[in-house]
Amino acid sequence: MSVNKVILVGRLGRDPETRYTGGGQAVANFSMATDESYKDKNGERQKRTEWHKIVVWSKLAEIAQQYLKKGSLLYLEGRIQTREWQDKEGQKRTTTEIVATNFRMLGGRAEGAAAGGSGGAARSGGDDVESHAAPADDSYSGSGGGGGGAPSGSGPEISDEDIPF
Repeated sequence: MSVNKVILVGRLGRDPETRYTGGGQAVANFSMATDESYKDKNGERQKRTEWHKIVVWSKLAEIAQQYLKKGSLLYLEGRIQTREWQDKEGQKRTTTEIVATNFRMLGGRAEGAAAGGSGGAARSGGDDVESHAAPADDSYSGSGGGGGGAPSGSGPEISDEDIPF
């Protein structure tokens, strides 16, 4: 048995960037910073920041695009994934990223309103936002807009009833 589980609490380093696959599946990318404080050998407090590449799929990607902004405080769950590809020069490249399966916005009402521009983004409590990384089918296509071609703009309109937090 093995476990590949990541839990992060940190701030977004940039706004989510959302694209769509050929099958119309939303995928969002953003960076997230976590901080660690420790005392060095001289007893002085040091702070180290670790940057994480985050990938979010499907409905969760659309929610991230609409409500998350640079600086947003976020609780995130996911798994570590390493990918390999060849760049334009034919060099083998590798990247390690976190594929998010669940996230929850943290922080006060002012932070949520500033991040999302909507009071609905700042609600506390409620259920976590859940999704699955890279589902094989368009399991979310039933809510607003169909499968088919890639949607234009930032995706389908999401109302307050669609937001699970």
